[in-house]
Amino acid sequence: MSNKRPENMERITTPALADAFIQAQIAAVKAQVGDKKVLLALSGGVDSSVVAALLIKAIGKNLVCVHVNHGLLRKGEPEQVVSVFRDQMDANLVYVDAVDRFLDKLAGVAEPEQKRKIIGAEFIRVFEEEARKQHGIEFLAQGTIYPDILESGPVKAHHNVGGLPEDLKFELVEPLKFLFKDEVRVVGKALGLPDNMVYRQPFPGPGLGVRCLGAITRDRLEAVRESDAILREEFAKNGLEGKVWQYFTVVPDLRSVGVKDGKRSFEYPVIIRAVNTKDAMTATVEDVPFALLQHITARITHEVAGVNRVLYDLTPKPTGTIEWE
Repeated sequence: MSNKRPENMERITTPALADAFIQAQIAAVKAQVGDKKVLLALSGGVDSSVVAALLIKAIGKNLVCVHVNHGLLRKGEPEQVVSVFRDQMDANLVYVDAVDRFLDKLAGVAEPEQKRKIIGAEFIRVFEEEARKQHGIEFLAQGTIYPDILESGPVKAHHNVGGLPEDLKFELVEPLKFLFKDEVRVVGKALGLPDNMVYRQPFPGPGLGVRCLGAITRDRLEAVRESDAILREEFAKNGLEGKVWQYFTVVPDLRSVGVKDGKRSFEYPVIIRAVNTKDAMTATVEDVPFALLQHITARITHEVAGVNRVLYDLTPKPTGTIEWE
């Protein structure tokens, strides 16, 4: 089958068009898969979540979703995946708690690319192990979308399942392969997925592993997770959710002197990043109201353990990239 989007394919911009697309893909998946089983690495990101919801409608329990919690997800995300897919959609979901396994592998590794390679390789190993436990799997579903094909070929590399051993011989199922991201979101809404999943911000493949700068430690990783949750909560309360393209926190591997409860402290800073972009090639910094920054600072320094400073990154792209690693 061609990997070129059909020239006459209408852009999916309305619920009616999304419904028509869903029905067409349900028929196509049933024709391709029949009564066989399909395996899916369900990260909880937009693309894999929409694929999961679509395939559940098409083949029900014959879709086996594997959610690997590597300890590098944002606060509440593993719980949301279980709640939405297992509890609400009655999915055949395998939840793998691999937190210790990943963090042990990453201990002492400071170089960003090495961290990425370890996370990607370990994900493939865990997913392969789970795949081999299943019986009768002949297909592998992926959240490939059209920009992935245009930019990096047919295998969606950042889902980390392109490196599975050849002997597994899975045939790919890619129902979203001709859609752009905005179309995927329209389809996700039509499938009944929650807004905070459908409109989730871009999130790096290695997750919080590249926002806990340098060698990952559990205390700094937790500081990233908790400070990020506060930032997202405050942006939502103050009308910035959906207005700012991407916002997150990072915690570097350095400490500075401060004062807490009248005593000298020697703790980490949290750095806030909030940017706007159209294509991620260039980015401008969001002009967040100073009073809001002060309020977020107060919450982070009082609620997040091991933190005594908050900094705001004023650097556009270029010269800075959007992520720090």
